[in-house]
Amino acid sequence: MYTFAAAVFFLIITPGPGVLSAAGVGASFGAQAGVRYLAGLFIGTNLVCLAVVSGLTAFLLADPRLRIILFFASVAYLTYLALRIAFAGSKIAFIERQKPPGVIGGIALQAINPKAYAVNTALFSGFGFLPGNLVLEITLKFLIVNAIWIPIHIAWLYLGISLRRMNLPDRTQRAINIAMAASMMVVVALAATAQF
Repeated sequence: MYTFAAAVFFLIITPGPGVLSAAGVGASFGAQAGVRYLAGLFIGTNLVCLAVVSGLTAFLLADPRLRIILFFASVAYLTYLALRIAFAGSKIAFIERQKPPGVIGGIALQAINPKAYAVNTALFSGFGFLPGNLVLEITLKFLIVNAIWIPIHIAWLYLGISLRRMNLPDRTQRAINIAMAASMMVVVALAATAQF
């Protein structure tokens, strides 16, 4: 169980679309918008866990055509979200500051987040610690994942909110937003190279 908890910590804390977008939304739109978005990420990540545990993910991804469609939808949405974060703090006149993604945006991100599926598949299909009671093991895994997921994502959100509160110059804020968006795109590129 301790090995599982350590794996959860290291797999979740590494930058991926969830934590990077949480920090980006916090930096670009503030605490209230960030908390709403984080609630969506939380719901979404648990829906992904359920999809993985139930076998729905394996069933859907068994069809290579559907896998390609879902992959491109994922890349498109992650790119869209990265661009929103990149330009949210910008003072460029023709780019209007947009609404934050909200709860639905968080759920949508996790639904197409390749890292969420990869991490949850690894965690729930491996690291067995109660071979005689699979239901209890899965229940404990859900509890452990959430007990670690929540503080890590809150910390990333707080990092973004802290950057916003520092009242940094527009140029610095723009650079931070672009760096977070670029980091998200690196994750997308890594997922793309793993896909093909």
